[in-house]
Amino acid sequence: MKKKNFAMVMLAAVMSFGTVGITAFAATGWAQEGSNWVYYNNNGSKVTNAWRQAQDGTWRYLESSGAMATNKWVDNDDYYVDASGVMIANRWLQVANSRKTSGYDWYYFGNNGKCAKDKWVQIDGQYHYFGDSGVMETGWILDNMYYCDDAGAMVTGWKKLTPPEEYQDEEKHTGPFETANDGQYWYYFGTNGKKVVPNENGTNVKQKKINGTYYCLREDGALQTGWVCVTGDESDSIEDYRLVDTDGKVRTGWYSTEPPEYLQGHYDHDVEWFYFNSKGVPEVGPSKGSAKSSDLKRINGNTYLFNEYGVPVYGIQKVYTNSSESEYTAYYFGTYAQSSMLKGKYNITEGGVSWPYYFNSTGRGYTGVYDNYLYYMGKLQKADSGSKYEVYSIPSGSSYKNYVVNTSGKIAKNTTVKDSNGVKYKTNSSGILVKEDDESVDGGSYRSPEEPEWDND
Repeated sequence: MKKKNFAMVMLAAVMSFGTVGITAFAATGWAQEGSNWVYYNNNGSKVTNAWRQAQDGTWRYLESSGAMATNKWVDNDDYYVDASGVMIANRWLQVANSRKTSGYDWYYFGNNGKCAKDKWVQIDGQYHYFGDSGVMETGWILDNMYYCDDAGAMVTGWKKLTPPEEYQDEEKHTGPFETANDGQYWYYFGTNGKKVVPNENGTNVKQKKINGTYYCLREDGALQTGWVCVTGDESDSIEDYRLVDTDGKVRTGWYSTEPPEYLQGHYDHDVEWFYFNSKGVPEVGPSKGSAKSSDLKRINGNTYLFNEYGVPVYGIQKVYTNSSESEYTAYYFGTYAQSSMLKGKYNITEGGVSWPYYFNSTGRGYTGVYDNYLYYMGKLQKADSGSKYEVYSIPSGSSYKNYVVNTSGKIAKNTTVKDSNGVKYKTNSSGILVKEDDESVDGGSYRSPEEPEWDND
C-alpha cells in the first residue's frame, strides 16, 4: 500500500464526508461526484486502485472505477474499509461468515491496517492464530498441534478436550490405551502453545515431566491412565510399561495391582506387587536362577530380588556370588507375603518337612560350622537317621573339609565316634575328620552336601 502526503493546490470547499470531515478540491484532491467520492491527481486524472490520505489523517481506497470504497475488502482483500471508507487499523472486525448460512468470522488488522493472515498475533496478552484468509481460528489447528479456545486464545498448560477428529474413533489409532468415558482427554501444551506428543521414533507414548511429575501421553498427546507401554503397542518387557494413576501421574514406589494385560500369562497371581522408581520405571531383575548378588535391591531398609517381570521373588533363591557365576549360595526371601531378604535362623518346609536354615548378617546362606552345627548354603547338613554319623565333604577352595555330623547336624568335635556300620571316625577340635578306623585321612571326599531346594520355578 502506498501512503503519500498530498499538497493542497486550491481549496474548493470543506464538505461533510460521512462522520469524518474531508477537504474537497476542484482540480486536485478529493471531490464528490454524485453519491461517490473520488480523488484527482494534479494532472486532473482520477486515482484508481490506490490509497489516499484525508486531511484528518485517515486512509481511504479508490477502486478501479475511481470511486472510494466503503464497507468492503480492498487491495487484494488484505484491508477493510468501513462505512465511511476509512481503513480499519488496530482493531478487531466481525464479518458475516460467507462460508456458512449464518454466523460470523473475526479478523484483526494491525497498525498498518493490513489483515493478519497465516500467523500468530499477540493481542491484549493473548495469542491468536489467523488462517490464510485472515479468519481467526478456533479449536485444533496447524496439524492438530495447537488449540485455540472459543475466544480464539491459544491454550497453554493442561486442557481437557475432545481429541482431534482423526482420533475420536478409538479403532483408528494404535496402543493399549484406556478410553475416556466422556470422550475427552487431558492434553498438555507448552508455553509456546505447542502440544506435547511422542517422539517421532516409532513410539506411541511419551513420558513427560511436568512440574516435577511424570505423565504419559498418547500418540496424539492425550493423557493416559492405567498400564501404558511407552515403546509401542505392547512389549514383552515390563520395563517398557508405566502405571498411571487416574489423575494422570506416573506412579512411583510400591503398588499392588493387576499386571499389564499383555503380560498376565507370566505371573503367578492375579494381583502382584511392583516397585516403580522415581521415573516410574518398574524395578526388574534377572530370570530366576540366574541372579547375582549385585542384583539385590535395597528399598526402604529392606532388600529385594526382582524377577524379569518386575515381581519381588520369595522363598529360597539361588544367587551367584561372583561375576563369573562359578560360585553361588542361597538367599531366603520369606513367604509370598514377605518377599524380602531375611537373615538368621529359619525352619523352611521342603517336601513337607521342616528343615533348619541359617543365613548370615549379609543374608547369604551360611557354609561351614555355626553354633556347633554344619551348614551348606544355609541348609543344615544332617546324617541320615539310620547312620548315626556321616562325613560331609564341604568344598574349600580346590579341596574339601570333611566334617563328621550326627543326625541332628551337630559336629563331633575332638572325639571318636562310630556310625551304624561300626566305622570309627576321629575328629579334631574343629570337627574335621583326621582318622578313619585309626587310619590317617589326607583329604579325599565323602558325602556331598545337600543344596537347598530352590524356589526357581
